[in-house]
Amino acid sequence: MPVQYEKRGPIGIVTLSRPGARNAWGADFNEGIARHFAAMEDDDEIRCAVLTGDEAGGAFSAGANLKDPKTHTMASPAEFIKGIPKRRDRAFEILGNFPKPLVGAVNGFAVGIGCIVTFCCDLLVASERAQWRLPQVALGILPAYGGAARLARWVGRGHAMRLTLGFPLDAEEAQRIGLAQWLVPHARLMDKTLEVAGHLASLPPLAARLGKESLLRGLDVPNLADASLVDLYRFATLELTEDKAEGHAAWREKRKPTFRGR
Repeated sequence: MPVQYEKRGPIGIVTLSRPGARNAWGADFNEGIARHFAAMEDDDEIRCAVLTGDEAGGAFSAGANLKDPKTHTMASPAEFIKGIPKRRDRAFEILGNFPKPLVGAVNGFAVGIGCIVTFCCDLLVASERAQWRLPQVALGILPAYGGAARLARWVGRGHAMRLTLGFPLDAEEAQRIGLAQWLVPHARLMDKTLEVAGHLASLPPLAARLGKESLLRGLDVPNLADASLVDLYRFATLELTEDKAEGHAAWREKRKPTFRGR
């Protein structure tokens, strides 16, 4: 299967797998991501997701398959315009709107479309072998699906412009500028990723969901006063949950809490 799924307790692991082509992107990746992430969203046992590339491919994803002459082409402007609504089901929208915490484990080259999907994760763990590249402008196109704007939200305008215009970014620099939150030896990548995911999965799931929503939606609100006002309603909602009561009780009783997502 081009997109593999493994469930490890409260963590769902989705792997981009086309090892013979360095996990190059295809329409089947969009379909697999849509299917598995929808299932994880509906599965209350899953509290955190991980996205990575097949280790056998030697990359996170090498991006679009440029050997296919149909890549980056369209039949006609009319067909393109009529197909726009279907693009809402693309991986970027699925990953960007996934309500549970999402950790990207970048195990090698993340190129083009394979680079942009890493910007849709909430946290990134990078192998020392990781490298990000956006070659689209040099090919006469651009990083689509808001790729440049998504990146700028991570690292700011200047760093985003540098990568957008074709300068590669290695793992050490990615951590320095804030794109990758953790940088580890390649052999420890999944161990560290599962450690991070395990922490996220241990949180009260409703609070983790609304905490993520507060940050991501707050970035779209034009002023801090309105963002703060919306957060009051999230805060009030969480105060009514069973997990809030359990978290406070466990802290007072100096024991490990048991969160049920209620």
